[in-house]
Amino acid sequence: MSMTIKNISDYLEKIAPLNQAEDFDNVGLLIGNETTEVKGVLVTLDTLEETIDEAIKKNCNLIISFHPIIFSGLKKINGNSYVERVVLKAIQNNIAIYATHTALDNSKIGVSAKMCEVLGLTNYSILLPKEDSTIGMGMIGDLPKPMLEDDFLTFTKKTFKTNGIRFSSKTGKHIKKVAVLGGSGSFAIADAIHKKADAYISADFKYHDFFKAEDKILLIDVGHYESEQFTKNLLVEYLTKKFTSFAVILSEKSTNPIYYL
Repeated sequence: MSMTIKNISDYLEKIAPLNQAEDFDNVGLLIGNETTEVKGVLVTLDTLEETIDEAIKKNCNLIISFHPIIFSGLKKINGNSYVERVVLKAIQNNIAIYATHTALDNSKIGVSAKMCEVLGLTNYSILLPKEDSTIGMGMIGDLPKPMLEDDFLTFTKKTFKTNGIRFSSKTGKHIKKVAVLGGSGSFAIADAIHKKADAYISADFKYHDFFKAEDKILLIDVGHYESEQFTKNLLVEYLTKKFTSFAVILSEKSTNPIYYL
């Protein structure tokens, strides 16, 4: 039985309804037609030119990307920026692109829940719930056993496979309750403190954000890509449960634009 892009997007919307994305976002089918028959799916965090090349090589005509390649409006497509080149190459090769982004961020089984899973947290719940509390940004949960701060920092660095983490001054407390939020999460520091988290793992903290810890919490910046890297696995696991008539492939390429020395 053949499957169309609409069949897949309808299924994705069960965990990441597009109407729960943030207003500023650009989610859903960005390039392509929903009636197209799917030959193969490539799941990635970002869509770059090399991602299109990988899709072509692996005979995938649908890319499911966490971040949207088209974020703000495009007034022309001349190939003068990486965004324009990706769009051109996708169209020229009949490859569709679907993005989940904050629709999946706000899911209770989405990005932050996956972070909790890899950290082994239990009893986790939404950190910043929306009105009906069934969706929202971030998660907060408990470690199976309390950890010393140094041990938890080492554990976090290893878990998120990063060559460097940035963190606020140590509080001297054991770490038991942990808040997480994939991507840029400085806006939730106060909420993590209010909910009595011992540590808060997120990304893109600026210099002055670290002062907000005020010895009440251990703030840990693991990097934007690193905090969201397991989202690809989440999507592949979810899609392979449902679809067997085509390949669902986890992208092998790291799209992290940041390097460490």
